[in-house]
Amino acid sequence: MIVVVVVAGVALAAISLFAVVRSRQTEGAVGVLSRETKNRDITSSNLGEESELTGKQVEKAVALERRNASRELVLAAKGSPPAPFVPADPETLGVTRRQFFNRSIVLMFGLGISGFGAASVAFLWPQVAGGFGSKIQVGLISSLLAEIRAGNGFLYKAEGRMWLTEYPNAAIEKAAVTYSPGELSGMLAGRDLGLDGGVVALYQKCPHLGCRVPECGTSQWFECPCHGSQYNQVGEKKGGPAPRGMDRFTMSVSPDGSLTVDTGTIIQGPPIGTNTTGQEAEGPHCIGSSESHG
Repeated sequence: MIVVVVVAGVALAAISLFAVVRSRQTEGAVGVLSRETKNRDITSSNLGEESELTGKQVEKAVALERRNASRELVLAAKGSPPAPFVPADPETLGVTRRQFFNRSIVLMFGLGISGFGAASVAFLWPQVAGGFGSKIQVGLISSLLAEIRAGNGFLYKAEGRMWLTEYPNAAIEKAAVTYSPGELSGMLAGRDLGLDGGVVALYQKCPHLGCRVPECGTSQWFECPCHGSQYNQVGEKKGGPAPRGMDRFTMSVSPDGSLTVDTGTIIQGPPIGTNTTGQEAEGPHCIGSSESHG
């Protein structure tokens, strides 16, 4: 048994030694054609004389050639002067698509917010001279009464968004109980100035939902075309869904009889049931009959 093991070990060692020697012979091959191969190809005109270079010699020659080439590049780079610095043209840098869209979005948001802010400021900014929201000198009471009568009982002033109508002197006592001093100033002007009547300044909007209320020439009332609310000639409610009479402005009269209307101060209209003048419809309605509330 021991002998068999020894013989097997010797055999394995011999095989290993043969493999190592064979591997070294393969690595040391110089790549020269054998004599037999040369004799076979000696008559061929396509082949020239074979050089007697080994593979390692070829590798060394290639490595040396690369080293020399890199050295020449380094020497050339060291010998040439540095290129002068030229700043880049901003136009040549360009903008990527993402940058373009990002900047466009920011710009559009900025313009939109700026426009909205400017519109808000313009809307909220008080008007210091003339126009709605300020004190407007309308004219002499006598002249205004003439214009009202020439307009069949109604006079519209667009700059103040208001209607001017005549208030009869006979209803002054009832008006003094119902209306505030700011409203009474124009109503009493007729009696104080020795004229046939005073003046009322009414806001053009319906107190129901804000529609502009036109006059009706046949009924001699104000009649709202939106929901049918009706008011007599001095803005007291006569019918429809409105919660009160037409709103009105504060008035002041100078000693010479000139009327000034403060369109920045709006006074709520009289409550339902107020009827100081007793005026009823003087003809057919323009919008349609509504349930009377006083």
